[in-house]
Amino acid sequence: MVTSNIDQVMPITSRSWLNSLARHEQKKLTLAAIWGVLAGSHTVLLVVGLAWLVDQLVIHGRSPASLTVFFLGLMAVVLLRSLFQAMQEANSAEASLRIRQHAREELLNKVAALGPVWLTRQQSGAIATQAVEHIEALDGYFARFYPQMRIVVALPLLILCIVGWLDYLVALFLLLSAPLIPLFMALVGMGAERLNRDQFMAVSRLSAHFVDRVRGMTTLQLFGHTKSAQKEVWYATDDYRRLSMRTLRLAFLSSAVLEFFASVAIAVVAMYVGFGLLGYIDYGPSSSLTLFTGLAVLLLAPEFFQPLRTLSQHYHDRAAALGAAESVVAVLNEQDIVPSAPSPPHAEDAVIELCQAGIGYEGRATVLAALDATIWRGDVVAITGESGSGKSSLIALMAGFMMPSSGECRYRHGGQVAWLDQTPCIIQGSLADNLRLAAPGADQASMVRALQRAGLGELLSQLPDGLQSQVGERGVGLSGGQAQRLTLARVYLSEAPLVLLDEPTASLDAVTEQAVIQALLDWAKEGRTLVIATHHPAVVAVANRHFICQAGQLIEAAV
Repeated sequence: MVTSNIDQVMPITSRSWLNSLARHEQKKLTLAAIWGVLAGSHTVLLVVGLAWLVDQLVIHGRSPASLTVFFLGLMAVVLLRSLFQAMQEANSAEASLRIRQHAREELLNKVAALGPVWLTRQQSGAIATQAVEHIEALDGYFARFYPQMRIVVALPLLILCIVGWLDYLVALFLLLSAPLIPLFMALVGMGAERLNRDQFMAVSRLSAHFVDRVRGMTTLQLFGHTKSAQKEVWYATDDYRRLSMRTLRLAFLSSAVLEFFASVAIAVVAMYVGFGLLGYIDYGPSSSLTLFTGLAVLLLAPEFFQPLRTLSQHYHDRAAALGAAESVVAVLNEQDIVPSAPSPPHAEDAVIELCQAGIGYEGRATVLAALDATIWRGDVVAITGESGSGKSSLIALMAGFMMPSSGECRYRHGGQVAWLDQTPCIIQGSLADNLRLAAPGADQASMVRALQRAGLGELLSQLPDGLQSQVGERGVGLSGGQAQRLTLARVYLSEAPLVLLDEPTASLDAVTEQAVIQALLDWAKEGRTLVIATHHPAVVAVANRHFICQAGQLIEAAV
């Protein structure tokens, strides 16, 4: 049973969605942050060791030979740091890959749950961009920015503790200057996030625009509008270029802000150490500065800001991920219209039962209301009515492509439905590829018989490659009648007990129309249930039941 009662859920936000994705690989991301902190701590160990080494060579006059063991220790530290950095990158890259796979699966599952009715209102180029480019835009966020957010908290605290042990005045100065950097980064980043969101919306529109122009190239050529279409694509790409440059300018500005404040802070530390060693500053621990402590805090100051520098480099990844996530979340927040677990009809021989079912779309008036009808096994049902009366919507409801806006609908076809409409769905590939859409395991003999039954046996014998002959998307290379016959062959090959046809004879010649009608009779003899939305009296004549969509109601007429 499919009813109109739909659970209301809170809409997903881009940030909450990114956080939920991160929870799927929290262990890997945490390990990446731990390896990053270990790599940073070994950098600190290397810096302090170099300061001590210089102090021993310059001040204490020790020979290099006496420090051989120390040199070997520093080399070991360098090797360990490289190992930890490699482990960090490996864990973060693997986590990012798995997260993107999960995000893409979640998006495609949602598109499937929204169903063909929702897809007809979307642009395929925009959906493809979301599933590919927008999901891939999450890579930098999870592989680099997310682990760095953890590193930037732990590592500077470690360095601050060491600097405080060496010279608390330098530690105090670093502590005061550190908050200025993320503050200005955030101010710049808010603008970058908005621009990235606009950029991803622009690239979705551009992809859809380009695909529409390519698909309509034949029509544009016939009417002589190819140059104007070319200009439109050029203007759209130029707007996207300008938007991309604005985004990059803000990204560079964010990095410049960080480098400016970090350079000023390091310069102040250098002046303090220099004047302290020369004896010009006599305050607090400055009087006890040595070459070791002064050089150590001077070398540690850049390392204190290095995690923030790295975070700034990847801040653009965060803005890009939020912009991409917003477009994906817009799809995830769409209300499902495909029934998830339909119940069978009460009557044993019934295929579909409608009980006070209504059909409507969000933001629009109800198309059909209070539908009460039962489709029995073996029925040949014709549905007629004026254009816009709801015939196609009723067919979509019976196919399970949408839920009723009110009442309930019960199915017994188990999702095995053969669908044929007035616009044949032909994919680019061979004839066999198109036939296997209905029966993936069909052998060559079955496909040849299906083509012959559909009236394409003569065409098949004339093709040098037979079933491997290539056709273009939407039937390019076939006439309109041949494309319709190919879809007929696909239905012949299918074992679906329910066949739904939406204006199958529209815009067909008399010969192809007769072939379609003969196919209807053949399917009825096989015991299949047929539901046909049509305007043609010849199709109505072969039906044993006739429904009329009129004034928002479904009326069964005498046959």
